[in-house]
Amino acid sequence: MRVPVTHPIPPFYDESSRILILGSFPSVKSREMQFFYGHPRNRFWKVVSSVFEDRFPETVPERRAFLARHHIAVWDVIYSCEISGSSDASIRSVIPSDLTPILTAAPIRSIYVNGRTAEAMYHRCTEPVTGRKAVCLPSTSPANAAWSLERLIEAWSVIRS
Repeated sequence: MRVPVTHPIPPFYDESSRILILGSFPSVKSREMQFFYGHPRNRFWKVVSSVFEDRFPETVPERRAFLARHHIAVWDVIYSCEISGSSDASIRSVIPSDLTPILTAAPIRSIYVNGRTAEAMYHRCTEPVTGRKAVCLPSTSPANAAWSLERLIEAWSVIRS
């Protein structure tokens, strides 16, 4: 059963963020944890820490410090929606996130979306407002089992350029 949910996590960015990574909508675990990519099987933190050859950040404070150190902003394309659990496929009644505060405050040079759902929502709802293209990267979700950790790291290495 789909329930209406408003994004409970504020965007993470500061005035030195140069990379913006957008997911679709936070998972149940992320919403409980109150920070991005909180599900232990989501490979986001393993991937980005490998890409930047940095230590794996385990706690929310370590993750915040990691993002700040590497000038990464993180948020989601969807601000509110109806969703069943954490299933992107169940998302309906989308209200997109307003990226204006991030794009105004930070010198974002590249925007990346984490997976096809985020790409579709960005293209349909956000790109017409921002006028900025986003590069789609393969999802780090455990649902994307076709991609090994090594393949994800290779594909995600573009965020370093």
